[in-house]
Amino acid sequence: MPHTSLAHQVRSDVITALAEDMGTGDLTALLIDEHAQAHATVITREDMVLCGTLWFEECFFTLDPNCKIEWKWQEGDAVAAKQTLCEIRGNARALLSAERPALNFLQTLSAVSTQTRRYVEAVKGTHAKVLDTRKTLPSLRIAQKHAVKVGGGHNQRIGLFDGVLIKENHIAAAGGIRKVMEHAFQITPPNVSIQIEVESLQELDEALNAGAELILLDNFSLTDMRLAVAHAANRAELEASGGITLESIRHVAETGVDRISIGALTKDVKAIDLSMRVSL
Repeated sequence: MPHTSLAHQVRSDVITALAEDMGTGDLTALLIDEHAQAHATVITREDMVLCGTLWFEECFFTLDPNCKIEWKWQEGDAVAAKQTLCEIRGNARALLSAERPALNFLQTLSAVSTQTRRYVEAVKGTHAKVLDTRKTLPSLRIAQKHAVKVGGGHNQRIGLFDGVLIKENHIAAAGGIRKVMEHAFQITPPNVSIQIEVESLQELDEALNAGAELILLDNFSLTDMRLAVAHAANRAELEASGGITLESIRHVAETGVDRISIGALTKDVKAIDLSMRVSL
């Protein structure tokens, strides 16, 4: 799929979420007078990094274009528990119907940003960048990658269409590291990154000799990472990946690798605990 603008993606995500939740209509909201106006307050029950405000707003604006949302914090702010995130005023039915999809986006994307911020803070003072992967929730890849950036991390390729990552099975099927790298250089469009995964220092040497400039060190020990950094001697960017946790990432960064990719940023999501209270 081609890359789309963030605004278009937000709209698409919200339309899908509202359709999934409301179907042919919100039966419970029919209990409320159609002209009634309401006020809502959203609070967080835990410390968080705020993210997903665009998706949150779109849920309410889609159902009530005239509603008013007043944020107390901005996207990317660190917010302590028990703080009010925003206040909403608008049609009561619309506020009640939009509540769950809006909170789903906000709690999920804030969770990604919050977790990313923890990893970024853990490597502070090193030159290593924290990167995401393609291990995202179905249909929320752009949203989650946005959340990684809000948390201070960096995005890798969006999908299979905008970057080359040559893994173990590609190498085996293509006849080895040198052959697959030669082919990659021949067919890959300009300005598209080519990365190759290696599983040993011997494979690292083969990749360097084949001209690789971006190499993923898959499940290397800390000792082998240090050796890899010394051996590469800045001839290629090195990325560590595989089983890296919040407890271990500092040690990984201190080996001198340039990049650290963390699938857990987007796949192991524990939603932030949020609450919305409505009053007439």
